[in-house]
Amino acid sequence: MNSAPDTSTLERAARTLDAIVEACGWVAAWTGFALVLVMAGNVLLRYAFSTGSVAMQELEWHLMSPLTLLCIAYTIKHEGHVRVDIAYARFPAGVRAVIDLVSALAVVALAVIVILLSWPYMMQSYRIGEGSPDPGGLPYRFILKAMIPAGFALLLLQSLAATLRAIQPFLGGRGEPSARVTPDAL
Repeated sequence: MNSAPDTSTLERAARTLDAIVEACGWVAAWTGFALVLVMAGNVLLRYAFSTGSVAMQELEWHLMSPLTLLCIAYTIKHEGHVRVDIAYARFPAGVRAVIDLVSALAVVALAVIVILLSWPYMMQSYRIGEGSPDPGGLPYRFILKAMIPAGFALLLLQSLAATLRAIQPFLGGRGEPSARVTPDAL
């Protein structure tokens, strides 16, 4: 009896992880629209009415954080990142499969390390009830800091999906470095 996982099972698991990243990335991307509205409001207040709000300026950071950190995995899933395809494309399929697997495992390790290092940082902020040091600033600074482990947790999920796909050629299956999830797959 073969104890190796079926490649279709691995692909289903990878697609499930992709769907989570897709949904979180899509929601996080909407913070970009909110960020534009807040920035436009700040500019309007400053130049049209000669006034401003510390809280509104800090809200820009609070919106930039999920936009940046939660969309890293989404960007990688949709291959919006920089790759050196000139050399990679010339390698034999076996070498590309090894590169895909090693790369995916390296990102898994990086994501785990960042999560482990950022968790105490975020928890300390939560425990002390850290808020803005500026008068009129936003409370709950830990929410901003929580985006670091959350963003890298999503990157971990996406990297696990890539690892599952990268393992498939070694199990006799057809491995693809990424699989796009269409909106109807969600």
